[in-house]
Amino acid sequence: MTYDTVRYHSLEGRNVLITGGASGIGEAMVTAFRAQGAHVSFLDIDEGAGKATAEATGAVFYACDLTDVPALRDAVTKVEASHGAVDVLVNNAGKDDRHRMDEVEPDYWRRMLALNLDHQFFATQAVAKGMREKGRGSIVMMGSVSWMRGNPVMVGYTTAKAAINGMTRTLARDLGPDGVRVNCIVPGAIVTERQKALWAGPEESQKFIDLQSLKYRLDAGHVARLALFLGSDESNGCTGANFIVDAGLTQN
Repeated sequence: MTYDTVRYHSLEGRNVLITGGASGIGEAMVTAFRAQGAHVSFLDIDEGAGKATAEATGAVFYACDLTDVPALRDAVTKVEASHGAVDVLVNNAGKDDRHRMDEVEPDYWRRMLALNLDHQFFATQAVAKGMREKGRGSIVMMGSVSWMRGNPVMVGYTTAKAAINGMTRTLARDLGPDGVRVNCIVPGAIVTERQKALWAGPEESQKFIDLQSLKYRLDAGHVARLALFLGSDESNGCTGANFIVDAGLTQN
């Protein structure tokens, strides 16, 4: 898949930081921003996949457990020390593990929030000072239509993703006076290698196609191309908004 059929000249030379960039949607975003001429750094806990993605794209990889907030802050400091204040932050990382409500214990609940919600705030907090000093910046949160649809057996995940909606709107107000924009991409049923391996077989795929208005499956590229727009100056009138990429799934 190519990501330069549309050229966002404002992204050339920009300092872009992506969390969870080693695989799936994050890997597509790393590839997409690099194709636009941006300087891209990404964080991921998977060192093997991270090194492979860095080698393939020319992006800079930092191994980091995003649930470890001091380690996350340290990684952002390293990115800024090497490349200056971050221009675009994409809070992509997350994990949509399934879990039955009656089996959830407090430690697991906190872990689901840490994996899907907490790091989005703390990464934003870490880059905000540099963006404010520049007087501009774009922060892209990652939501999910799962909370809008009330998907079962994933209440920790859907709770975290619903909270991101409120966090996006509040941070857009907090940071807007300093020229920093905060928006949220809300993906639908996106085909990734993880999804195919765990629960996106032919029957599951057909179920989503039947529910969608557009009768084809979405892949990581559909999300990455929207991230390019939100990171670029072409979207400089947009903040505090959800941008849904679900082929019309939530219409049904």
